[in-house]
Amino acid sequence: MRTVSIIGLGWIGEPLGIQLKKKGFQVLGSTTSAEKQENLSKNGLKAIQFSLNPHPEGIGFNSLFQAEILVVNIPPRTRSGNGEFHLEQLKYLRSLLDNSPIKKVIFVSSTGIYPEAPAGEEYAEDFCLTHENAGNDILYRAEQLMEKDRSYDLTIVRFGGLMGKDRIPGKYFSGKENVAGHTRVNFIHQNDAVGILTWIIEKGLWNETFNGVAPIHPLRREIYEKNAAQLGISPPVSYQNEPEGLDRLIDSRKILETGFEFEFSDPLMFSYLSASH
Repeated sequence: MRTVSIIGLGWIGEPLGIQLKKKGFQVLGSTTSAEKQENLSKNGLKAIQFSLNPHPEGIGFNSLFQAEILVVNIPPRTRSGNGEFHLEQLKYLRSLLDNSPIKKVIFVSSTGIYPEAPAGEEYAEDFCLTHENAGNDILYRAEQLMEKDRSYDLTIVRFGGLMGKDRIPGKYFSGKENVAGHTRVNFIHQNDAVGILTWIIEKGLWNETFNGVAPIHPLRREIYEKNAAQLGISPPVSYQNEPEGLDRLIDSRKILETGFEFEFSDPLMFSYLSASH
């Protein structure tokens, strides 16, 4: 039986674990609290309490590092200003990884790594990122940290804005004024994010980098208005008076060329839970 450990059984990690179990993998994951551990076991997922604070804490967490494949899905939370803390977490994780029998790793990153400018650029995985041009220094350093002097196969997946289920873009801007609606989005549905990670494992797509973004890029305004109409939430009150400008788009052709098919290739067609959830 093939074994997979998932560090972070959260919004992507939990449905990924469920999906892999259905496909016959033996799955073990980590969560940070006893309460979450109990909820996960109700969903048939075996979880170990493990956190990086930034040093490893928990009971029996070494069993997470005995699998054939490790999925690392620890969001950096760079907005709260503790990016350096995230890098420290990954240093401790690397040390556990380097002393383990794990041979294959998927590292979940973000399209935020690409430069903010120049607008009009379409970023593919072969874009030459550097310390100077990266859109997010912490994300860039995190990927470098996972790449450096490694003895395992590594595939990096850079997800765009993760939407679906309870994450409804229009909800975040409902009733707001002066909303930016003129740029196009780089979103991905939860089902497709889980689908891409499963696909990489099943197809053995190692030592690659993939952008995980729906191939169609509608305008933000179109999405907010559609969410409002479909889910009974108020649309934004007003939009910024901006010309239809050049967009910073993320190219997802590389994953499509492997034969992967998106369930939701157009963010205007994403499915959500009702807005009251």
